Amino acid sequence: MDFELKSLSPSQAAALAADALLVLVPDAKPAKSPGHALSDLVASATQHGDLEVGLGKQLACYRPAGIKATRVLLVRAGDGTATSVRKAVSSGMAALKQPGVKKVALVLSLLDVGNEAVRAAVAACAESTYVYTTTKPSAKGRALQQVVVGVNDAAAVRQGFDVGRAQVTGVEFAKEWANRPANHATPTMLAEAARKLGRKPGIKTDVLGPKQVEALGMGSFLAVAKGSAEPLRFIVMQYSGAAKTRPPVVLVGKGITFDTGGISIKPAAEMDEMKFDMGGAASVLGTFAALAELKPAINVVGLIPSCENMPDGLAVKPGDVVTSMSGQTIEILNTDAEGRLILCDALTYAARFKPHSVVDIATLTGACVIALGGVRSGLFSTRDDLAQALQQAGETAQDPCWRMPLDDEYGEGLKSNFADMGNVAGRAGGAITAAKFLQKFTADLPWAHLDIAGTAWRSGAAKGSTGRPVPLLLQYLIDQAAVLAAVGKPASASKARRAARPGKA
Repeated sequence: MDFELKSLSPSQAAALAADALLVLVPDAKPAKSPGHALSDLVASATQHGDLEVGLGKQLACYRPAGIKATRVLLVRAGDGTATSVRKAVSSGMAALKQPGVKKVALVLSLLDVGNEAVRAAVAACAESTYVYTTTKPSAKGRALQQVVVGVNDAAAVRQGFDVGRAQVTGVEFAKEWANRPANHATPTMLAEAARKLGRKPGIKTDVLGPKQVEALGMGSFLAVAKGSAEPLRFIVMQYSGAAKTRPPVVLVGKGITFDTGGISIKPAAEMDEMKFDMGGAASVLGTFAALAELKPAINVVGLIPSCENMPDGLAVKPGDVVTSMSGQTIEILNTDAEGRLILCDALTYAARFKPHSVVDIATLTGACVIALGGVRSGLFSTRDDLAQALQQAGETAQDPCWRMPLDDEYGEGLKSNFADMGNVAGRAGGAITAAKFLQKFTADLPWAHLDIAGTAWRSGAAKGSTGRPVPLLLQYLIDQAAVLAAVGKPASASKARRAARPGKA
């Protein structure tokens, strides 16, 4: 889908050739009509009560006089904040989801919108019209081909528009791979998708196979992959947007392309949804797709350990002890707690990049779904500054997370009589004890863990990937690029003079 940003007054919007105008109207009383067709339509609809006040309220018009577009949909945008704009656009685009609507002008000119609202509007357009078609030939693909985003001053909100467009690219890339059935998204196929991204400027991709992973000593990762006929892949991606001397942000995505639970097999009901267990990997791929478009000045490494968790005769058994890349041994008490077993070796590998920060992303625990539902992702971190940066990024991107505790006492249940640790610690606080397990492999790294088990996909009639937390990750990287840019600026003359003054003896 093609997005275009234009400075567009109401009168210019009325003269624009489009299949539909989606006009966002604030709840506040509009200014007096200047005598243009679109402004007159809004004023008349408001005056006569046909356009009710209230976020998402709509009035549809067909070929109204003086307006070139075939259809006009007026939608209330409440207070005009980014959150309200997103909800209003989602509501309006859903109503315009028709075969004949291929070009829409989204008119935001009646609102005082900033960068965040424009970004939210672009994201909502894509979200509302997304259709998965890869393995469903009978599905009718997205009819909408072009969206013209009309604002009062395009230059003032260009940044938000560009971020929104890159975010859409990343979210839809993540959705595509997470939505694919497991036989259409094997570890090898996931690696090929990463290789294709590696052809884009600034991105490099390396893919390691079983022998290379074994040579690295990743015994925990290897143990999970043993039960599958599909060979594991360890994907290493690098985006270079800043000087080589700048330490990278490392993103580690759990890539279990299908999870049966292994010998600790899952119930059959809804097991099909375990194709989404590579949502963390999909989010890393999606973030790199967004980076390729936006090109922020930052270095990023993406690590994706990918395999299936299957229960054949070679599969790891409950009670088996394996040696991780860190040298720590693990008693595998439950083979369905496999995500942490592949992540721990990837986290050890991450240290070699001397990272600015490490964020792992995983559909890790059902316990996190119970704790936070599908609204916020679970956030765990050993660093307050990193946790705050991720939380703020989530709020800005409307992809929120919530910080959970990491008290040392939660790790007591991981003790084992036969290894350095067990891989589970019982049902109580399961999301926290899973994070405590991962913490054992982060040493002194500035590390955070995002448990996206409740936010990576939806079940039921709307079953499908959400593409989260690509928006959060992209915003975090944008924010960190801004911090690095500020640090790299030369000091002012006065500051330089102060710095040059000799200190007291």
